[in-house]
Amino acid sequence: MKGRRSSDVISCTFFFGAVFGIAIVVAVAAETGAVLTGKAAMGDWRSDAPGVTRKITVQDLPPPSSNALAINGPRVVARPANAQPKVPPGFKIELYASGFRDPRFLLTAPNGDIFVVESRANQIKVLRDNNSDGRPDVTETFAQNDLNKPFGIAFYPPGDDPQFLYVANTDGVIRFPYRNGDLKTRGPAQKLAAHLSPGGLLRGGGHWTRCIVFSHNGKKMYVSIGSRSNVSDNAAEENRARIFEFNPDGTAQKVYAWGIRNAVGIAFRPGGNELWMSTNERDEIGEDLPPDYISSVRPGGFYGWPWYYIGNHQDPRHKGKHPELADRVIVPDVLVQAHSASLNLCFYTGDQFPSEYKGDIFAALHGSWNRMKRTGYKVIRVPFDKSTGKARGEYQDFVTGFVTSDGKVWGRPVGLTVAKDGSLLVSEDGDKTIWRVSYNR
Repeated sequence: MKGRRSSDVISCTFFFGAVFGIAIVVAVAAETGAVLTGKAAMGDWRSDAPGVTRKITVQDLPPPSSNALAINGPRVVARPANAQPKVPPGFKIELYASGFRDPRFLLTAPNGDIFVVESRANQIKVLRDNNSDGRPDVTETFAQNDLNKPFGIAFYPPGDDPQFLYVANTDGVIRFPYRNGDLKTRGPAQKLAAHLSPGGLLRGGGHWTRCIVFSHNGKKMYVSIGSRSNVSDNAAEENRARIFEFNPDGTAQKVYAWGIRNAVGIAFRPGGNELWMSTNERDEIGEDLPPDYISSVRPGGFYGWPWYYIGNHQDPRHKGKHPELADRVIVPDVLVQAHSASLNLCFYTGDQFPSEYKGDIFAALHGSWNRMKRTGYKVIRVPFDKSTGKARGEYQDFVTGFVTSDGKVWGRPVGLTVAKDGSLLVSEDGDKTIWRVSYNR
């Protein structure tokens, strides 16, 4: 018993020492702007804090192993009374709206209204702030017919005077007639020629979310569709794990990029024709493998799924297959810690935040379910080098605090949009709320 007590004391001391060490590393990184690299960049939620920056490179990738049994769901709990998301110094975060069923996607209308897609409820709502106090005082249901697991929405044509709201259902694209200021659709949905392979729960029917955007000139429409499986290459994956290009009426479908397991969010970079994506990678080959990623999309580009990942690293479950593709696999611009579940992204186009944020990406990390130590559950910033116009390859924690000190999860970020006043709105489907991040000038 004496030896056992001694062992317990040593173990306890080691644990608290490790936790204290993590806290010191996080505090130093947040205050000094130091970049965590290598293994230090692959921690868990305890190493998250606004301002902490991480950079993961191809050279940091561990060898494949198996974490097929690492099932560690988020255990979502009600938001504790004292729980408050954290943001960097100078910023403020406040509850914007609550009481949603499943606020999965946000979009700002030209007149400033905020459209909220409640995917599982098959509804699209509109929020309006009439008195400019940073909180909506009008909530209306814009549409609830002809919706089938809706996710991405987009106004068309691009610009200040759209005529339609396009909706990416899980099985196809529809559009509602729309004019600036409409709180309810002014007519029934029109089904377009764009048919998409429908999804359900991953193990039953594949990834179900579909994101939709238009080129700046409005001539082309782009829709992302995730894989049906984790890593299968059978015939059921035809027309999956791709980004498609269409005409705005849904005709002339063609593959724009492929080998992308699940590009949940896609967005065009402001002022150009460069499409970017936020992608969930595959599971069950390691705690830290392979990274999720945020990347520009090369037309015709191949990103590896299911045979390769992050360049010419072959998935061990497909050993020896398609050697002719090995040198064609594109390495993404920014690698994000594995299993973070990177969902929506948006470019910061407002003028409220400091100038260095202009043109950077914000991305929502929904959080891991298949990693022993939780990761994700935050909003990150992807900074660009303003002199070269290229992503720096790193990412920075921007909104954290959705996990309690004992590891329980109350918030899972998913939707992002820049409001007309330049604030950033973040939806999460754990507590089912929307938060507003502003900057105190």
